[in-house]
Amino acid sequence: MTKRPDDTTGRATVSAGSVWSGVATWPNLITLLRLCCLPIFLWLLFGRDDRQAAAWLLGALGATDWVDGWVARRFDQVSEFGKMFDPTADRLLFVVALVAIMIDGSAPWWFCLAVLVREVVFGGVVAVLTLFFDMERFDVTYLGKWATFILMFTFPGFVMGESDIVIDEFFTVASWIIGPIGLALSYYTALAYVPTIRRSLTAR
Repeated sequence: MTKRPDDTTGRATVSAGSVWSGVATWPNLITLLRLCCLPIFLWLLFGRDDRQAAAWLLGALGATDWVDGWVARRFDQVSEFGKMFDPTADRLLFVVALVAIMIDGSAPWWFCLAVLVREVVFGGVVAVLTLFFDMERFDVTYLGKWATFILMFTFPGFVMGESDIVIDEFFTVASWIIGPIGLALSYYTALAYVPTIRRSLTAR
């Protein structure tokens, strides 16, 4: 059977339409609201010089990372746009907050740099392969989710440890306990994704 010349174009049009068809949903609104908290975090950290408030906000953003995904599944509002928007917003929040904490000096620069390199390099490779090499999107592993979860509480802990809160030493010690675990898991999972990426590229 001979394909019509416009078959590929038609599929591309449908695909593009399906991506944008699920924009106006509650999960995407929640993701957008979380993303809008990023300027507030930067203002608290640099404009107000209030590390305690900035740490609480960053911790709250980390603690609510699961909400938009849960709402999407619970109310059957999973969309292709949301599958891309949610992880992109999460990575943007994490990377910008991490750079801000490095500038502020409230966390060890080498630890921040180690996490930042992993996020930028791995995220960049996946983005390039997905956009330009048609690699299929794959789900984050259980260990990968745990690594992100741990690191999302490690950095607010470091910031809180440099604030004027009474139990600042508790937050510093706690961050040094869980931080290396999250860092090791993040690099381990990045390496564990390599066979999955290779299989996906081979299949395409």
